[in-house]
Amino acid sequence: MNAKTAALINEQINKEFYSAYLYLEFANYYAAAGLDGFENWYTVQAQEERDHALLFYRYLQNNSEKVTFTAIAKPECELTDNMAPLLKGLEHEKYVTSLINAIYASAYEDHDFRTMQLLDWFVKEQGEEEKNATDLITKMELFGTDAKGLYMLNSELKARVYAAPSLVL
Repeated sequence: MNAKTAALINEQINKEFYSAYLYLEFANYYAAAGLDGFENWYTVQAQEERDHALLFYRYLQNNSEKVTFTAIAKPECELTDNMAPLLKGLEHEKYVTSLINAIYASAYEDHDFRTMQLLDWFVKEQGEEEKNATDLITKMELFGTDAKGLYMLNSELKARVYAAPSLVL
């Protein structure tokens, strides 16, 4: 693995932990708003991001690359209404997609097929993450201003359970 790719993956570990913090911030907002389903959805999302960080961590470890931890930034976002976390979440997922693409480009440039194979999973995952974020925004636009609709959407999100990724490194 070239030094640039290893460094980008190391940075991605921090970015994934930041994503977990950000989603816990969203969960905290929704808990205070009394929307326990939205809170649950983002708590599960935070667990996913933490596991993404650990997948990258394990990949570097398995390839005898040094892992260096840095401080995780505090999420700085103004959450003024129930739509704000959803919009910020989509924006963030698009940002993470750009980070994964940059790591992939580095691995591709070096013909690091093993890392590219790992990243194939993350590329697919990011497509799912962006679609989920977009779908939540659409549902909130359709139902979020109606109390009964918001109640049903909240109930739907409350049913989400965490499923750890099944990626073999």
